Amino acid sequence: MSEESDPRDIRTALDAAIDAFNEEGFGVPNREDAIATDDDWKTQLTKACRLLDAVARIDGEGHYTAVIELCFGATERSIEAYALAVGGDELDDFHDHTHCYDRAADLGLLSRTATRELWGLYDDNRTDSYYGGKRPTEKQADSMYALSRSVHQYVTDQIREGGVCVCNQK
Repeated sequence: MSEESDPRDIRTALDAAIDAFNEEGFGVPNREDAIATDDDWKTQLTKACRLLDAVARIDGEGHYTAVIELCFGATERSIEAYALAVGGDELDDFHDHTHCYDRAADLGLLSRTATRELWGLYDDNRTDSYYGGKRPTEKQADSMYALSRSVHQYVTDQIREGGVCVCNQK
């Protein structure tokens, strides 16, 4: 396919998406209200809250792939929030999926054994769920949801500044 022969619908949608992320040509952006923006750790923590809220909305509907993806994201955002709040990390430090697990162990949030197992869970299963040919199961989705909620609650309890988590607000 030549460079100029991309389907028009795709080209139009791609250009619009690029403009939206560059915040060009759309006036004042309508941002997600529940995401805190006054500090990076608060942003990551409230992003985790919103991911968990999305899971709660689709839980029980058979969207196992989506639940697993969102739960891995919520777990990582929660751990990143802790590292940013307590460890003095910068948001740019989190350039891959391994760093947050390393920091959780380095900062004593979780044991090295637990962080190694979390990383293994991610590496072995999230990758297969995303790229592999296996079909995710209800048990996998339910287990990931329970795990991500547990990690998020634990992290929220460990951060000294309360009132940031928006999981129980409607």
